[in-house]
Amino acid sequence: MNLIVDIGNSRVKLALMERGEAVAQYAVERLSGPQLDAFLDGRRPEKTILSSTRGAAPEVLDLLRPRTVRLVEFTAATPVPIGNAYRTPATLGRDRLAAAVGAAELFPERNVLIVDFGTALTLDLLTADGVFRGGCISPGLRMRLRALHDYTAQLPLCEPADDAELLGASTEEAVVRGVMNALTFEVEGYIARLEEKFDDLQVIFTGGDAKFFDKRIKNTIFANCNLVLCGLDRILEYNAREEYPD
Repeated sequence: MNLIVDIGNSRVKLALMERGEAVAQYAVERLSGPQLDAFLDGRRPEKTILSSTRGAAPEVLDLLRPRTVRLVEFTAATPVPIGNAYRTPATLGRDRLAAAVGAAELFPERNVLIVDFGTALTLDLLTADGVFRGGCISPGLRMRLRALHDYTAQLPLCEPADDAELLGASTEEAVVRGVMNALTFEVEGYIARLEEKFDDLQVIFTGGDAKFFDKRIKNTIFANCNLVLCGLDRILEYNAREEYPD
């Protein structure tokens, strides 16, 4: 059993993985020892990986060390089972690279566009030769809604909605539909342009807000909200097994 700890921009996500599948998951804003023990419920994972988009997390490493047999901290220097053509690998978000590893596991020898609807919207390309080619970052769904409220005098703070109407008949509808449609058109535009350049392009949606868009965007799309966790599990196994010996 592997323990995956993914420190994202807004939450710390934990998962217990068996044979590549998540058997238990938990998310919290800040991880404490009692919370970790309650999640593990007496289980001692053989291998653990810690990934953080917030930089070094020594306090979390200290929590994990006595609770696992082997601990891997995912950094820019950690070997991964795909190539990386990013010119500044030290600044590449761990979640973006882990998602690409997960995509390579799911769709080997395919061109894959990974669309992550998280705090930020990221679109990343993995080519069929197993190389991460980079991508784009823009504000995510809730960041856009928050920005309209925070940087204007009277616009309300709105929540996402599932309706697919183009125009709003109230200010709240105008904000929600404006943001939802802008994200939809942005992603559709990237998909259309990349399909012109890359044959047999597979699109994967992931991230907490992917559920608002998998039916809005008409394309051959595979949704996997655990893509980053699956990629981190693959990286952990890659560093623990004989394919990358110590």
